[in-house]
Amino acid sequence: MLKDIIIAIQAYFLAHRFIKKHKLWKWILIPGIIYTVLFVIGMYYFMHTSSQFIEWLSLKTGLKNWLDTLSGFLGFIFTMGSLLLWLILLLFYFSLFKYLFLIIGSPVFAYLSEKTEAIIEGKDIPFNFKQLLKDIIRGIKLSARNSLWQTVYTLSILLLSLIPVLGWLTPALAVLIECYYYGFSMLDYSMERHKKTPAESIYYVASHKGLAIGNGLVFYLLHFLPIIGWILAPAYAVVAATLSMYPLKQSEK
Repeated sequence: MLKDIIIAIQAYFLAHRFIKKHKLWKWILIPGIIYTVLFVIGMYYFMHTSSQFIEWLSLKTGLKNWLDTLSGFLGFIFTMGSLLLWLILLLFYFSLFKYLFLIIGSPVFAYLSEKTEAIIEGKDIPFNFKQLLKDIIRGIKLSARNSLWQTVYTLSILLLSLIPVLGWLTPALAVLIECYYYGFSMLDYSMERHKKTPAESIYYVASHKGLAIGNGLVFYLLHFLPIIGWILAPAYAVVAATLSMYPLKQSEK
């Protein structure tokens, strides 16, 4: 798995050179700017509502009054628990936002993945509306499926985060799951193009978890680079996933 993670990370550097060489910037910037605007708006509303939700929850359950009676050390532990709960909620919210954008952007991402592989193989891409429609429907179904499973895992992690000390490990677990499912969505564009059924795609990605985790990991790390990273992250993830999958597909042939 470590080897696949390294391949997926290196693919982002290859993607940058690939995009520059073949002048694919319009396919990067347009969805990236839309993503950035939606991301900023979404995070603004999350910041204003999440803290109020946690405070309301602590008041309704009587947790706040109980915490006021605790000693300093125990109070610190539960304060850390509140912070971790906030982080898990942030990841959960971002996950839902991410899948919404994947559904909206699936036509562009499917085309960009196809165009990337066509350039590698030196082929032209005739526009095929029927195939594009199939890609959109499959992208929506996969996003809905991944969103459902990730929600189940995230709710389980939310409960685990309420356990003192042990719950401190939950953000790392949540990020790992986030990375896997986002990378999965990026890799599936190549799977669809190679006529893999959704079941075959699920099995294949499960056998190459490192590719999915590595792709999703760099996608999330790019968010630490304000504006520029937000713009580049979505489309770079698509190109990087396609480049990381191509050698594997060739070896299978």
